[in-house]
Amino acid sequence: MSDIVLTTLNARYWHSSFGLRYLMANMGELSDSTVMLEFGIGDRSVDMIAEILAHNPKIVGVGVYIWNVEPATQLVADLKQVRPDIKIVLGGPEVSYEIDGQPIVRHADYVVTGEADRAFPELCMQLLRKDGDPLVSPGPLLLLETDGDAGCSPQRTLEAKVIHGGVPGLDTIALPYHLYTDEDIAQRVIYVEVSRGCPFTCEFCLSALAIPVRLFDLNEFLNAMQSLLDRGAKQFKFVDRTFNLNMRVSTAILQFFLDRLQPGLFLHFEMIPDRLPESLRDLIAKFPEGVLQFEIGVQTFNDNVGELISRRQDNKQLEENFRFLRDHTGVHIHADLIIGLPGESIQSFADGFDRLVALEPQEIQVGILKRLKGTPITRHDEEWQMVYSAYPPFEILSNRLLDFNTVHRLRRFARYWDLVANSGNFGKSYPLIWADGRSAFECFLRFSDWLFAREQRTHGIPLGKLAEILFVFLTIELRLDKQRVAVAIWSDYVLGGRKDKPAFLRPFELAPPHEISDAARLLPSRQARHSRT
Repeated sequence: MSDIVLTTLNARYWHSSFGLRYLMANMGELSDSTVMLEFGIGDRSVDMIAEILAHNPKIVGVGVYIWNVEPATQLVADLKQVRPDIKIVLGGPEVSYEIDGQPIVRHADYVVTGEADRAFPELCMQLLRKDGDPLVSPGPLLLLETDGDAGCSPQRTLEAKVIHGGVPGLDTIALPYHLYTDEDIAQRVIYVEVSRGCPFTCEFCLSALAIPVRLFDLNEFLNAMQSLLDRGAKQFKFVDRTFNLNMRVSTAILQFFLDRLQPGLFLHFEMIPDRLPESLRDLIAKFPEGVLQFEIGVQTFNDNVGELISRRQDNKQLEENFRFLRDHTGVHIHADLIIGLPGESIQSFADGFDRLVALEPQEIQVGILKRLKGTPITRHDEEWQMVYSAYPPFEILSNRLLDFNTVHRLRRFARYWDLVANSGNFGKSYPLIWADGRSAFECFLRFSDWLFAREQRTHGIPLGKLAEILFVFLTIELRLDKQRVAVAIWSDYVLGGRKDKPAFLRPFELAPPHEISDAARLLPSRQARHSRT
């Protein structure tokens, strides 16, 4: 039995909840009476409730995020129906802002906003006091009447006390890394952070609300990383928004891992695109190919749009940094662009997309603007006629420059780009779509429109089928030489680990699989990287 259950719904099994582990690490004297349960967004509410109730808790803390708010709402509502005596405490970014009116809050007793590492354990201590009501300073009371649409009694009234977690000093927070289990290390993403906050004010991002940037003790952090390495951890995903902001810290961390290089080591960092001084360049260049992945948020190349959303970046310096990373390092670059920003027309986005393609990042993530609760992007709603979905993930539906049909067309573009360009399955063949030197955006949009007209779906296309579709487009629609296209697609097919020759490629003379694999190993580093992405 446990007095407290900490739980959330992860998007995938291989994700691990960083937030729950922080809470668990900071439960103090309540640790022995607290259990952590992780579920998935596809799990049934009744099954999750059964597992929670098996611990007979008095308090259930639920982490709420944009990807799980809908199933979490059902979980909380059903749990409250079955055991109304259990105190339900919500936390997480989705319930830290614009709380009033959220369905999930109607079924909860408390909401802890912001960073809950210290506030949640303190609340639990007071809730478990024998003399009753907690001695907290809850802030405003939200008197929320349910209307029965989520399964609760129609006239039930619930007082959800809002407790502001504040910005605790990081020196008061216990690190959670010992809570990663052997199963986590073997099968799940290991999230780590050396800092919190962001000095920038990009209006679409929640990190812009987390100022100032604060640092954990570097020695303590590195000791924790050493412990994870000793236990067999090899893949680390840093969630710091601005890893390359503080040169002392970023160089120390990179040097730490460089000194401990081993097969399979993989480090993911989120980087500021226009900040890459010589000292950092020299260190990055020492890592072998495949160890470092940089997630670089370009978002827009349009300076006017950047000004509108309070985002400033030196695009010329950004381009120079990209060229250095591609020409002189083994870094895998994951670059982000956003569709739907205020002031960004389809032509403006196309120009930025072509500019980014020319820089040859291994991945371009084409994202759809989301209206995250609490972000100041809403100040543009009236002027730019921003219309968002009312349901998670709250994506843009249209704005003054992009009508609904255009946004939906670009959404298909983004999906097909993931399937063909980002998947790593067509590294040699997908650039043929714009092999005539025309705009990559225009050519891929043409492919996207043609593919949807043909298949009428964006999901559930088998890989072999997709390869044949690409062959047909390149040879019939673009009239490229069939032998040339067959060689490119066969090379991709073999490098992906498949040896059987698809029926549509059988008429062509193609090199045996082992010759293609051997040739790929002899390619210059830059080409070899590109062929495998």
